[in-house]
Amino acid sequence: MDVSAIGVLVLVFVFILMFLRIPIVVAMAVPACIGILVLKSENALFTAIESIIWHHSYSYTLSTIPLFVLMGQFLYVAGFSDELFTAFKNWFGKLKGGLGIATIGASAMFAASSGSSLATTGTIGVVASKEMLKAGYAKSLTGGSIVAGGTLGILIPPSTMFILYGMMTEQSIGKLLMAGIVPGILLTLFFMLTIWISILIKPSLVSGTYENNVPWSEKVKSLKTNIWIILLFILVMGGIYIGFFTATEAAGFGALGALLVALLRKKLTFARFREAIFSTVKTTGFIFAIVMGAFLLNFILTITRVPNLLADFLFSKELSPTMIFLLIVLMYLILGAIMDTMAMIVVTIPIIMPIIQALEFDLIWFGVIIVLLVEMALISPPVGMNCFVLKGVVDDLDLQSIFKGALLFMIPILSLIILLYIFPEIALFLPNYVR
Repeated sequence: MDVSAIGVLVLVFVFILMFLRIPIVVAMAVPACIGILVLKSENALFTAIESIIWHHSYSYTLSTIPLFVLMGQFLYVAGFSDELFTAFKNWFGKLKGGLGIATIGASAMFAASSGSSLATTGTIGVVASKEMLKAGYAKSLTGGSIVAGGTLGILIPPSTMFILYGMMTEQSIGKLLMAGIVPGILLTLFFMLTIWISILIKPSLVSGTYENNVPWSEKVKSLKTNIWIILLFILVMGGIYIGFFTATEAAGFGALGALLVALLRKKLTFARFREAIFSTVKTTGFIFAIVMGAFLLNFILTITRVPNLLADFLFSKELSPTMIFLLIVLMYLILGAIMDTMAMIVVTIPIIMPIIQALEFDLIWFGVIIVLLVEMALISPPVGMNCFVLKGVVDDLDLQSIFKGALLFMIPILSLIILLYIFPEIALFLPNYVR
């Protein structure tokens, strides 16, 4: 059998196993190992496993992930979520759709310390849903606002998705994190604008009234919670920007800073400290296992030249760069509706990377596009994970209403993708100045 045909069969086998809900690591590693056995030998398989696992598991850059996850866990146990939402509610509650806007704002702030969309959704969702439903917000708008705000967790740095993408494409983690800042701020504003326009067009989305007679002294006092996170964000991202430390060192300082904040607020008991450590180990182990499986799959795809063949095929059709970009976006929209987001990325990045490089697209810029497409996948029916997480923590919201509301927030994400394609400097301005 032709070598390339074996590569294609391996890839088809991977997708079949994923659709059958086989664990991601198994779905990637087993076909990859079988492919290596068929093409090489048993000794070659053991050598490949040993060299790939050993080399990548001892990567200094990979240690960025557990440190950023630990940073988010410490801030979570420090009890920031309630106070963040209260602060934004005090300032924006009187606006049309103010509680929805407050939800997006609180999610953006929590995202600046979390790095996880699922964590942001689950944490902010519990607090925001009670307030919004009590104030007469439609279930669809309530659910949509929360899951959309949750997606900011992987766009606004620190972001585990940027780190994973950087590992797979050998791009600077620091530059990728910096690239997410301006698009993250823009998407936050787009989400807020979407809520305001939606209620303007359809006032019935908010049937009740919300009294927000908060004195100015209370508004100013509520900002102190945001200051802690802003200071940590400046420490981490500012340090990367001026070249004071690397992304991995920044993650270490961030985790230490979050630990000190939790201690200063007297929220860190031994039980909560243990909870933060165990959650970090569990999350990190899951991500690391996927990364190792992805590199095994990447190995078999490289030796069978499947990505290069796909690139040659597309360029033989003489499609314009814009058309190829649209096809890639469409592919991710389809895959995002039927696949786990982590699996979607680790399987497809090695395949499309030769195409992106041949088109001379900036890989840092494309990383932002990928994260935005993952954000859409996180709220896409029928397997949008953010929607299932919200349903799991809030019994008053049904899945149908959540998905209905989530579809509305795909518009601002798509709008930002178009804007970034036309003006790539939106994402590249800050990374170009990283020292």
